[in-house]
Amino acid sequence: MSDSPVGPYQELGRHPGIRRAVQEFYERIAADPSLVEYFADADMDRLRRHVVELLAAAVGGPGQYTGPTMAKAHEGLHITDEAFDRVLGHLNAALVDVGADDRTIREVLRALSGMRMDIVQE
Repeated sequence: MSDSPVGPYQELGRHPGIRRAVQEFYERIAADPSLVEYFADADMDRLRRHVVELLAAAVGGPGQYTGPTMAKAHEGLHITDEAFDRVLGHLNAALVDVGADDRTIREVLRALSGMRMDIVQE
């Protein structure tokens, strides 16, 4: 029996748990009229795969994020601070819904908040 603490990647349920959180997250996005326009032309299957990869890497999982840079991925979308904050709010709610603990949620949101300057392009 190991006494080592469970890290955020394990707390989220590894890749299967992260995939569940990402699915819940995008269901919330799809129901938010203020955000759907940002995703109108997106390949959602590809986007989900990239976000799972990004979140897994952000919380100490195996592998690395191999998608485009955040600046490149969001180029031309004119994402506002308000939209960015709404997205983080939906992610927070999705993580709560899949049973993530407060520490893990804070780590995920802190990691993604650090990407604000690359994503927001007002």
